Amino acid sequence: MKRIIGSVIIVLSLLSSCYTLKNTAIPPDLKTINVQFFENNAPLVVNNLSQTFTEAIKERIRTQSRLSIVRNEGDVIMSGAIVGYQIAPVSIEATNNSTAPIADANKLSITVRVKCVYEKDKKDKNLNFEESMTRFANYRGDINSQEQNLIQEITKQLTEDIFNRAFSNW
Repeated sequence: MKRIIGSVIIVLSLLSSCYTLKNTAIPPDLKTINVQFFENNAPLVVNNLSQTFTEAIKERIRTQSRLSIVRNEGDVIMSGAIVGYQIAPVSIEATNNSTAPIADANKLSITVRVKCVYEKDKKDKNLNFEESMTRFANYRGDINSQEQNLIQEITKQLTEDIFNRAFSNW
């Protein structure tokens, strides 16, 4: 019995090490992608957010797919904009004196509008889409000391969402 269980564990571990999501739903004729600059059209603007986000989505595609990123025409055109950047209180802390309550924790939210067009088949609903995606991170204290780390965290989540929506058909 121990021998059978051991054999099953070995086979399962071998199978799981061979399984990868890389390129799973990318059609074989799809070779190139043009990722256009994601402008920051949010009411609150952070200077480096557009550059950070655009480079992060390119890096995700470079490392998680076989697609080549091109500057001109590509098999897929990905475009979009950062349309939301907001800070809102998550919880309120009561104060002991007569002053108004203050925020105990806050939430930074970033929303991007993404459009993905498969040039060879603009009617393919699995590859062609246009939608908004939002992610957030909670934090305590001053935003200035944490803002860049929060942006990195949220950008990682958003690029994963965009990549999965564009190429994994989940």
